[in-house]
Amino acid sequence: MKILSTLLLLSSIGLSACTTTSQSVYEQLGGAPKVDQIVENFVVEIENDPVILAYFEGANIDRFVEKLSEQICHRTGGPCEYTGDSMAQVHAGMNINQRDFNRTVDLLINAMNKADVPHPLQNQVLKVLAPTRDEMLYL
Repeated sequence: MKILSTLLLLSSIGLSACTTTSQSVYEQLGGAPKVDQIVENFVVEIENDPVILAYFEGANIDRFVEKLSEQICHRTGGPCEYTGDSMAQVHAGMNINQRDFNRTVDLLINAMNKADVPHPLQNQVLKVLAPTRDEMLYL
């Protein structure tokens, strides 16, 4: 009987772990409130970095916030559809170099840290955003 109880307990722990890993990254983040918090933190990070802020000169920040939230929601498995332009269209002519791209990723990481997103989950967010890199970077 003790062995059966132990097996049932281990089985339920295993099922619980499977349930957690089957959640989308969006769900693991906590949905729209956490995505919005990350994006808001990211805007503050950009505002405080004169090098990256220069890339946003003349940008419609409200639209940036809306479309970045949509994109993160969509790419992390949330219910949103991204309705903005392609990353190539948005970043055309900006001549973003590798150093500044990496610096911007660091700002996003800072934004996620400030939103209390655990590092393993941050890695998952970065993984789903990574495919857009080549559309933004112009050497």
